[in-house]
Amino acid sequence: MKKNNFYVYFVAVLASLVLAACANLGKMEKHIKDLSAQATPNPLEVHGDSVAINISGKFPEKYFAKKVVAEATPVLVYQGGETKYKTKTYQGEKAAGNGEVVPYKTGKSFSYSDKIGYQPAMETSKLELRIHGTQGTKSADFDPIPVSDGIIATPYLLKSDDKAVSSKDNFVRVLPFSTEAVINFDYNSSKVKPAELKQKDIAELDTFFTKVAANPKMVIKSIEFQAYASPEGEIFLNDNLASERADAGKKVLIDLLKKSKSNTQYEPMMKLVPKGEDWNGFREEMTKSNITDRDIIIRILEKTSDLNSREKEIKNISKTYLEIQNQIFPALRRCIIRVNYDLEGYSDAELKTIASTTPDKLKYEELLKAGSLTEDLGQQASIYSAAEKKAEGDYRAANNLGVVYYQQNKIKDAETQFKKAYEMKKTPETSNNIGIVTRLKGDRKGATAYFNESSAPEAKYNKGLINVQNGDYTSAISNMSGYKTFNTALAKLLNKDNAGAKGDMDASNDSSALADYLKAVIAARSNDSAAVASNLKSAVKKDGSLAEKAKKDLEFRNFKDALNF
Repeated sequence: MKKNNFYVYFVAVLASLVLAACANLGKMEKHIKDLSAQATPNPLEVHGDSVAINISGKFPEKYFAKKVVAEATPVLVYQGGETKYKTKTYQGEKAAGNGEVVPYKTGKSFSYSDKIGYQPAMETSKLELRIHGTQGTKSADFDPIPVSDGIIATPYLLKSDDKAVSSKDNFVRVLPFSTEAVINFDYNSSKVKPAELKQKDIAELDTFFTKVAANPKMVIKSIEFQAYASPEGEIFLNDNLASERADAGKKVLIDLLKKSKSNTQYEPMMKLVPKGEDWNGFREEMTKSNITDRDIIIRILEKTSDLNSREKEIKNISKTYLEIQNQIFPALRRCIIRVNYDLEGYSDAELKTIASTTPDKLKYEELLKAGSLTEDLGQQASIYSAAEKKAEGDYRAANNLGVVYYQQNKIKDAETQFKKAYEMKKTPETSNNIGIVTRLKGDRKGATAYFNESSAPEAKYNKGLINVQNGDYTSAISNMSGYKTFNTALAKLLNKDNAGAKGDMDASNDSSALADYLKAVIAARSNDSAAVASNLKSAVKKDGSLAEKAKKDLEFRNFKDALNF
């Protein structure tokens, strides 16, 4: 009988211990709401492709049982799945384990932070805190604690408005040229010999003026008569002789022009340029010659600056001086008739017409110029394709064709052209443009490297787009400074500068549906209900698909009346 009583007593005690254990765990579950767990931000927000959470609260006094271990896991639940944040473990004062200890009597505040990668399905979601408690061999899953509903995904409004850079042409519409004829004279003479007037260069000069008369794009700017004397005899006399030879050359040209009655037209442009003794010409001719003692004479020229002394020293080399008189001096006794003129290239209208009809007739630089003169993307593509085929072409035609394809949203074709141009030559524009297609393919790191390689101002703006994607809004605003676009407004909004965002949107002149939608978001964050309603109405009118987006967008959670589309 005693034995049975002891047995009953033992079982009762054991049962009471078990019940006590369960009561501790159960009490914690029952009062789980006393933790007052709160998440910030609420609603959650995506930045840099991640959804970060900060959960804070407090375990109340005499709440956390001494032998209980609790594993807390925030879980984001959405249609088609759920994603868990990291688990954090808390434990009572007498529990075994490595969790954070919570005193039973005083309780303890807690805080938690973590982030997960964002998926579009997460926009409509709920965040709940799941706690699994154990006490000895017993365990329990507490009812999930709702913490937050939905995610604001405003950074994904970003537009891909990367700034591509075209290469500049080197087209020069007016090119300077000159043509020459030379009249040679006998020793100590300024008389023009009849044989000189029959020389080829004089005949060509006559033909040149005939061409000028027939071609309005050839415009004579000046005519010079540059005359010399050979360096022999008195300097003063030679100076006068050079002047007389310049006069003689001018008379030859005037007589030539009288035949076409154009002498009076050009006489005001004529300028006499007598040069005196031609020591520079003498040196050049000596250097090219095979005259005996050539090197000795050149050294005399280098070491002796006095012209009379030079002549005396050279004359002292008697045999050689005879060679000089026969081979060098005759060519120096001359007057150069030099006509300076401009050749005017095609006008813009002519370039556009020829490029659209017979582009093969244009030179490479002319084609590049023609491409810049039209806004028709199809015509531009045709012109730059023709330029690519030119033998004298370079990276610029390939790059510009890529820009056209990019503007036509032919991203794959643009990538091909940008790669070709970049491989031909790394320049600010080719580095920038290859960076654009790299970013569009999702490689932000690679794109950033290309943009850093480029010194083009547009590359900084494009880096700003990556900054927005990475959640670095301060850097985005800095890199995109100088622009007023949809994306600069977005960056300022995400950086909590509502007024700056509104200013940029107003200055952007962007009238797209998405621009109106962003204006509505700015208005919502500025608590301007009237602007929310008017901008959403305008956005949905332009793009009906934005109605459903707006209804799910937590930016408008406090403006339900504005969502009656």
